[in-house]
Amino acid sequence: MKPYDKPLPKIDALNAPYWEGAKAGELRIQACGHCGRHSADPARLCMSCGSPELSWVAASGRARLWSFGIFHKAYFPSFAPDVPYNVAIVELEEGPRLYSNIVGVANDDIKVGMPLKVHFEAVTDGVTLVKFAPAPDGP
Repeated sequence: MKPYDKPLPKIDALNAPYWEGAKAGELRIQACGHCGRHSADPARLCMSCGSPELSWVAASGRARLWSFGIFHKAYFPSFAPDVPYNVAIVELEEGPRLYSNIVGVANDDIKVGMPLKVHFEAVTDGVTLVKFAPAPDGP
């Protein structure tokens, strides 16, 4: 594996299941056992009903592009070789939205609403990033 010099996530007890899932090739999100709401932001209480009955579940990996931007400036020097690069907000089939990148398509071909599928990119031995690629079949 080649050296990775971009910022890495801080993995802690709260978000570890998400990162362990990504490393295993599974997109994990939290589901509330009380109201059924799904969340992509690790929390101790449900953001909808306040219940502590949260568990980690495997998401389908299917999504649609909700919004995106193209960065033409590197805010961290390690991103300079990637400029211009996209930063996207992806809406999972289960409902939650998360920030990610779209891979496997030119920035000019990225369209809001396009169907996506999860893509995993191992960047270090301990960190696999969750990204999304076009899914011509749609969610």
